[in-house]
Amino acid sequence: MKFLYDDESFSFEALRAAGYAAYGGADLGEVLVTCRQIPEGDEEAWSAQWAATAARIERIGRDALAAGHRVSAREALLRASNYYRTADFYRRENPAADAESARLAKASQQTFADAAPLLDTPARALRIPYEDTTLPGYLFLVDDSGTPRPTVLFHGGYDSTLEEDYLALAAGALRRGYNVIAFDGPGQGSTVREQGLHFPPDWEAVVTPVVDFALTLPEVDAEQLVLMGMSLGGYLAARAAAFEHRVAACVLYDGVYDFHAVIAATAGRAASTPGGMEALMAQNTMVRWVVRNGRWTFGVSGVDELVRAAEPYTMAGIADRITCPTLVLEAENDQFFKGQPQRLFDELTCQKELISFREDEGAGEHCHEGAMFLFHQRTFDWLDTVLAG
Repeated sequence: MKFLYDDESFSFEALRAAGYAAYGGADLGEVLVTCRQIPEGDEEAWSAQWAATAARIERIGRDALAAGHRVSAREALLRASNYYRTADFYRRENPAADAESARLAKASQQTFADAAPLLDTPARALRIPYEDTTLPGYLFLVDDSGTPRPTVLFHGGYDSTLEEDYLALAAGALRRGYNVIAFDGPGQGSTVREQGLHFPPDWEAVVTPVVDFALTLPEVDAEQLVLMGMSLGGYLAARAAAFEHRVAACVLYDGVYDFHAVIAATAGRAASTPGGMEALMAQNTMVRWVVRNGRWTFGVSGVDELVRAAEPYTMAGIADRITCPTLVLEAENDQFFKGQPQRLFDELTCQKELISFREDEGAGEHCHEGAMFLFHQRTFDWLDTVLAG
């Protein structure tokens, strides 16, 4: 679904940023005027223009906060957080040495942290014990009653951030009576940037401590824990659910059967390109970003190492260990994992359902960007039914 750009990656990321308008994370006019100043495929302009918009909107939020306008401050700071995240998206050549990337990431975190106390429902920052350190998270609550409620444990994927999790899922969950514990695992958000933690294939080792932590909270109904992962999280959550059986349901948003196959296919494509991987990366924005982001989040230096690191990321021989009811989501035009949700669904032996989102209903892009209301309606209606049953 083309949105503002011919470049497939720019189109998708612009749609992603704009789609969060559903929950106050963007305003369409701001997206349009920002994107019209960014030429096709110009990553430097992308970062500069989104950063300028973010700073302008942040100033609105800061001024509103100083003047005591709580709602206006919250709305502006949420938008600024999303725009700072978007500004940083393509800065992956060497994030560890990129001061502007670090500044943008921190600004996205801080503007969200300052918006969180202004939400209509309570939100608390968390540090979740993990190995010899902690993972960052947020506890989003329906209210301050302390009532135990169904609780979604939610994490992103290959590139999403903790702050994005509110817009991608938590806002819709709260409206329906679900509490949410959102968190960044190793390789995600601030964990890779600030703690040097990289993706592990055994994601159950990440989720089990989060479940342990969740069960200490009085607001969590221990019998109604839901695990949900977004994008690559559709593999990560599936892997965790195969070994962590205290979750009552699992949602794979969207389903991923074999991440290694995607990385290996990219390497194979480069092998058939004159000039190899460097030439392919120079020609293709999406390939360039996938490789650069992978090197950073997996902690490897080259494509061959990335291919090897991705080898364990498959549900082959594991999918049948999932025992809880599982919802697999699928996007008709998924540019990353096309066909993989069905393959994973076929391997599941638990109670299961596959929901496909189509192009002709405006929901066919990866993770249904631009169709947040439809995604939440179908997902939470399924959860309501399964948990009631």
